[in-house]
Amino acid sequence: MNPLTPPMALHADDALEQPQQAASPDLPLFIRHSGNPILSRHNWPYSMNSVFNAGAVRLADGDTLLLCRVEERTGLSHLCAARSENGIDGWRVDAEPTLMPSPRNYPEEIWGIEDPRITYVPELEQYAIAYTSFARGGPGVSLALTEDFRSFRRFGVIMPPEDKDAALLPRRINGNWALIHRPMTATGAHMWISYSPDLQHWGNHKVILAARRGGWWDANKVGLCSPPIETPKGWLIIYHGVRRTASGSIYRLGLALFDLENPEICLQRGDSWMFGPEAPYERVGDVNDVVFPCGQTIGADGDTIHLYYGAADSCVALAKGSIRCLLAWLDANCRAGDESAL
Repeated sequence: MNPLTPPMALHADDALEQPQQAASPDLPLFIRHSGNPILSRHNWPYSMNSVFNAGAVRLADGDTLLLCRVEERTGLSHLCAARSENGIDGWRVDAEPTLMPSPRNYPEEIWGIEDPRITYVPELEQYAIAYTSFARGGPGVSLALTEDFRSFRRFGVIMPPEDKDAALLPRRINGNWALIHRPMTATGAHMWISYSPDLQHWGNHKVILAARRGGWWDANKVGLCSPPIETPKGWLIIYHGVRRTASGSIYRLGLALFDLENPEICLQRGDSWMFGPEAPYERVGDVNDVVFPCGQTIGADGDTIHLYYGAADSCVALAKGSIRCLLAWLDANCRAGDESAL
């Protein structure tokens, strides 16, 4: 998904559970970094309220870049880049916002821009950033391309309100670009896929993962987390489900697998959630009980996932996992396709 560059080395104490061990729904698939949170407002060179929900990418020079949602004290958000040699600490934060809302040119951004997902697109030799633009009509999906995270070609809104939680697949599907996103419709808050020949005109919209009903952990609302991961078995997707309780909503993470050449087909969907708010910085913040990843990087071994997630809408945290373990867990903890949503 990202250009092949030297990732951070894994150490012996970073060992992950083996696939056969991770098959149990009670064993952790992601291990939290002991130094979490890795970014907070205290790292920022200018006044702001909070930083969270960062897109992530490994750059050609080996640095990890996080494009973070920064919420100002006005309540509106912009995007700001932080770079690190090891993807853990020593973050170099841009001295001023990297991508600001531009309501004069893009009125759909009048109330800010949020929650970027980054996909490196080899055909374009650029990074595609799908992000939420927020205005009076509600949230919509906007798109920008960049080579260096200094200058950006903005497409404006490509999915009108109410829509969010979007990421571009890194290659065309049957000649068209594919975008996964989450519109709010009369049928509910489900994950959809849409296609475009040129990144501007979109159509052939289809539901690919429906929110379950009743008492399920992901009933009522689901959405894409970090961009899909291409594996030999299919597109591996980490998605969030929202459980409404008497004390508020809980955002947890689940797994699903989709066909490589026809990503409208859900091959597997986990029955249970596999990562949820447990640590104090995930349980308490501006929005309690939220873990919300918008990006990941993959290690040189092609297996290790460094998952960057917003915690309680207040800070950025890191957890490590294994693609092999996630796929093995799906094999052991799912039913075929999306039958459980019916």
